[in-house]
Amino acid sequence: MGIKYKNRIRDIGRLVSIMKDLKRVFEERRSVNFFDRNKKIDDETFKNIINLATLSPSSFNFQPWEVIAVKSDAYKQKLYNESCNQPKVLEAPITLLIIGHKHGYFRENPIWDEKIKLGLTEEKIQGIIDYSEKNLYSTEEKKVAFAARNSSLLAMSIMYAAKYYGVDSHPMIGFDEDKAKEIFNIEDNKIVTMMISLGYFDEGHELHPREKRFNYNDIVKEY
Repeated sequence: MGIKYKNRIRDIGRLVSIMKDLKRVFEERRSVNFFDRNKKIDDETFKNIINLATLSPSSFNFQPWEVIAVKSDAYKQKLYNESCNQPKVLEAPITLLIIGHKHGYFRENPIWDEKIKLGLTEEKIQGIIDYSEKNLYSTEEKKVAFAARNSSLLAMSIMYAAKYYGVDSHPMIGFDEDKAKEIFNIEDNKIVTMMISLGYFDEGHELHPREKRFNYNDIVKEY
């Protein structure tokens, strides 16, 4: 058996393994309401989750997002009070605030310096910024949509990455954004897209069967 053939067999095997892992992550990820207070997420696992999730796509690779990780009991309580008193905020070892930047295409974004290293000029950069400001994101509503769309890609990736590392999650939009921004000193040019609690399912509770998902025939229109 030739080397090229062996390499091809090896690559196919890796691809099959990746596909199986990906399918398992999609099938096994659930929105968990009850977290085990006694099981913590170690720092390395948490960092691995975030680092894997940052492979998410974003507009022009702006990556207009950041993450606030709430771990302390004091800040969990503050957040709990402003998030409809959802117990998971107190029970989960970590609750994330996913932050989207409305001005993520501005020059102060350090990604522009990385693009210069790849050959982009300051003149070209300014042209992209001007076009974005005047055409793509010319209103406050469009800026908010820009921030929400991009940071939502990161949020979903975090939940899939968490499942890959054996960590459960639950996304939340039931919170007072203004109060959350006040608690964590979040600037006006940013939005809190959602919260995500991370931890391990409390086996003392029942995880209900997954509810119906609409499939291809329900949601796709072909033209």
